[in-house]
Amino acid sequence: MIKKMTHSNRADYYKSNESFLVSGRIIPRYEKDVWTYTEEAFTEPYMKQYEQEDIDDSYMEDAEKAVFLFYADDRCIGRIKLRSNWNGFALIEDIGVSGSWRQQGIGTQLLEKAVEWAKQHHQIGLMLETQDVNLSACRFYARNNFIIGGVDTMLYSKFSTAHEKAVFWYRKF
Repeated sequence: MIKKMTHSNRADYYKSNESFLVSGRIIPRYEKDVWTYTEEAFTEPYMKQYEQEDIDDSYMEDAEKAVFLFYADDRCIGRIKLRSNWNGFALIEDIGVSGSWRQQGIGTQLLEKAVEWAKQHHQIGLMLETQDVNLSACRFYARNNFIIGGVDTMLYSKFSTAHEKAVFWYRKF
């Protein structure tokens, strides 16, 4: 069951931020105005977890922002955080599903909820950014009708993740 985040269930937002296996990366290529990619498997996979970000009241009070939480048996196992962006797309700032619940269609249901929200807010599509090393996420977005719209090789250059490239994915309605 998907519920909109409110003040009463706000603490549930943090429950689905779990580590994931980095087993390879995508290698995007831009040719003749079309993005494609190949995959490279890593010989030494490793675990990665995103830092916990604070969620502020604006996601419950601002009509141009929303967080939806996925529950199974009253336990929060997934989330999606989005907002209207200046370019007419709804920007997915975060999406996550608890490790033991992945590969069961929950992420797709959260994306479909984002599509519904975006259309209600007269957006032209969805957009998001992930890293080239988040291979499972890149495959997930491609399966859910997203296409690469750009790659940024400098976005993470200040951080220990400087070897990662930012990949921007779009799903136009």
